Amino acid sequence: MKILKKGIIGFTLILFILGSVYAYFGGLSTGDCANTEEFKKYANEVNHLSIPKDKKIVALGEATHGNVEFQQLKLEVFQKLVEENDIRAFAIEGDFGGCEVVNRYIHGQEGSVKEAVAAIGFAIYRTQEMEDLVEWMKSYNQEHNNVLSFYGYDMQRLSYNYQFLLEKVDGNSDLEKIWDCKNESFSKEYTLNQIEEILNNVKSELTDPQAIHCADILLQNIKLSQVEDLSSQGNILRDQFMANNTLWILAREQEKGNTSIFITGHNGHVAKTGSYEVMGSILSDTLSEDYFVIGTDFYKSSCNLPRGNDGKRENHTFYSHDPLAKASKKAGFEKSYLDFSKIDRNTELYKTITSPLWMGSLGEYYNFFYMNLLPMTYRIKNIPQAMYDSMIFVSEAHPTELR
Repeated sequence: MKILKKGIIGFTLILFILGSVYAYFGGLSTGDCANTEEFKKYANEVNHLSIPKDKKIVALGEATHGNVEFQQLKLEVFQKLVEENDIRAFAIEGDFGGCEVVNRYIHGQEGSVKEAVAAIGFAIYRTQEMEDLVEWMKSYNQEHNNVLSFYGYDMQRLSYNYQFLLEKVDGNSDLEKIWDCKNESFSKEYTLNQIEEILNNVKSELTDPQAIHCADILLQNIKLSQVEDLSSQGNILRDQFMANNTLWILAREQEKGNTSIFITGHNGHVAKTGSYEVMGSILSDTLSEDYFVIGTDFYKSSCNLPRGNDGKRENHTFYSHDPLAKASKKAGFEKSYLDFSKIDRNTELYKTITSPLWMGSLGEYYNFFYMNLLPMTYRIKNIPQAMYDSMIFVSEAHPTELR
């Protein structure tokens, strides 16, 4: 009886602690609200946003991968940058080789937009919103002599990078023997060190910049696969590679006479600061004021997320607890744009953007226990102004529908 009594007391205590943590981190509320009147004074509709024209890289973050509004923003912001900032390149958190399929499609290569988008490699992009973006770029190119380009700066997929590299070297036998056509991956008959040596030998004979980059992407993938702890060291290495690849894209566009590029990715990658040295912090250190970041957040999100490891996706509802997002909603915006440089230092709003805040941050992961009982697991606490130059807030974000 005593053991049972102790068990009941212990279980009750655990529930009390979890309930307290849940309440403390906003599970029972939607959080504080920034000064709404000041927010209305400084915020604009998204279609009125203006980005300084002297930036070499303009980055748009997304608080989630699974919401319609954040995917739509890619096109909305890019259109403004094409029209007002003369930016001609779009780069995404997607496979470089797969994105080259999209690039060829927008330059007139045969195929369907669905096939092109599917080549990017990640399920999150197989949406109507991404197809709309790609079709707009294709139409623009048809009307303006093929001036827009589509890039990817990730390295997590192999197939298209290998195909395009093989295409450039015209059937290199060494390159062919390290590839398993059936599984679209490197052959298990060779060690990664042997594959790496062959790729470096092939690369040393190349002169075409894109072919060299395809080889580099394959080499990056090998290095990433050799990291023991993917959740920490792997993330750090991936962000370093993505930063290097983004700078390669910038250099390639500058060779074509274009001074700037537009990139998109998760907030956690493009932000100027993070829990480790992320892509955005590397780009910010490299380019200083020439790197401009637009972060995003939601007040409420019904987000499309994968459930566990079975590949099935479901929609789940979250609140960011971001006082700026709440002020945007209370001010009557569906979507709003807030340029931090415009805010008077003597206002409450300035104090808000320069103080640590909870903000929404959802990736490609869902866990019922953690994300329902411990809301801070899908939020980050940081200083908005330290992370971004400006932000876009979505009052109610709706789930994407994957095609």
